Amino acid sequence: MHGTVHLQPSLFDDTDRRGIALGPLGGLRRQLLGAGAWVDVLPGWVTGADLLFDRLAAEVPWRAEQREMYERVVAVPRLLASYGAGDEPPHPLLGTARTALSAHYAAELGEPFRTLGLCYYRDGRDSVAWHGDRIGRGAREDTMVAILSVGEPRALLLRPRGGGGPVVRHLVGHGDLLVMGGSCQRTWEHAVPKTARPAGPRISVQFRPHGVA
Repeated sequence: MHGTVHLQPSLFDDTDRRGIALGPLGGLRRQLLGAGAWVDVLPGWVTGADLLFDRLAAEVPWRAEQREMYERVVAVPRLLASYGAGDEPPHPLLGTARTALSAHYAAELGEPFRTLGLCYYRDGRDSVAWHGDRIGRGAREDTMVAILSVGEPRALLLRPRGGGGPVVRHLVGHGDLLVMGGSCQRTWEHAVPKTARPAGPRISVQFRPHGVA
């Protein structure tokens, strides 16, 4: 495990009075990226997000994975967990969130969000490289991936596929929601880069339709 950086509670996180709860989705704001891609952003969708982080960090069966790179086997720089369409989410709020997202985007997406993927970024050395979720239907169809972030904020970057264009930066954490839609997975890439600055732990929860990974 990496060195420990403790989670700093959000000043707006009133967990004692309100517990863990979802806010309305009416405050989503859309940013058009070009080439048919867009992102919707809603800061602070989850109230009590730091408490949710603590529950997920302690109770999710996190796994460390390895991959082959440049003829070497290296550790994936984050912990992972996944839940299929028939699996019980690791916290009831995530099931409620999936239902709310499915209802909100029903007209655009045309199908519900089904699977959950979780990534645990333990500190600034954990990261994910530039990529699009193009395994499966995302390689050839417009789709959506919704990301709920709890824990300390980290930068999520987006750029046109292959680079060579502007980089869009969103700082997400403490219950923020970011949804990538349209052609985003095919025409743009996203990443959570390493940082040398002190960075506390963050968990991202990705909601995806069937056949998108």
